Amino acid sequence: MDQTTQYGQMNFDLPHDVVKLPSEGKFYKNGKKSVKVGYLTAKDENLIMNANQNDNLIKTLLREKIYEPDVNIDELLDVDIQAILIFLRNSSFGPEYTFKVKDPATNKFFESSVMLDRVSVLDPEITPNEEGLFEISLTKSNKKVYCRILSSKDLQEINNIIEQYPDGVIAPVSTTRLERMIVKIEGVDESKKSEFINNLPIMDSKHIKKLMAKAEPRLDLKRNVKAPSGENVEINISFGVEFFRPFF
Repeated sequence: MDQTTQYGQMNFDLPHDVVKLPSEGKFYKNGKKSVKVGYLTAKDENLIMNANQNDNLIKTLLREKIYEPDVNIDELLDVDIQAILIFLRNSSFGPEYTFKVKDPATNKFFESSVMLDRVSVLDPEITPNEEGLFEISLTKSNKKVYCRILSSKDLQEINNIIEQYPDGVIAPVSTTRLERMIVKIEGVDESKKSEFINNLPIMDSKHIKKLMAKAEPRLDLKRNVKAPSGENVEINISFGVEFFRPFF
């Protein structure tokens, strides 16, 4: 099987459900507002039980469980991936998610839990144009830029940049992020895009990042829990290997 082909693309007749995408498909060429997702099986349990933190468990599950011929998991937004992962877990283990939290007063761990079926979508504050891009006017540069929301693949590759540079060498994380985010710049040729971004005033770059943070639909993954000491602890629901191993 071609490595670019998702296993799930061959399994349309297997039991599945339809998961609504928080992005509503606004940022995908196919415009899909929902996807067919298969249920976790005994075979998947083998994978989950033997996975470690270095394994790409999440990507493997997405590739095998999304039953759509025209969905590329690398192009999915984080918020849509998270919604699919919550469905997979809820339909297999139930909505209660128990995890360990460190009490800041005693440095001891305690158990807490959240109900994943109560996770809500935080609607974006600004909307894209019909191309799925966001028009942003820069006051310092006096230019208009057109930006897109980064995919999960973009974010992973940006995070990997740091590992590619030796100690003491500054990794171009900020400029790379802007280069991926900015699709076009009004009045600037594509060949000059990198140069423009490298010389972009910080005020403009912060403005872009601030607005794009408001543009992306997100799940409300933050929760406040009370520690045994009485301290309030803010936690953020994460989606690592342990998310799928509540009983193993």
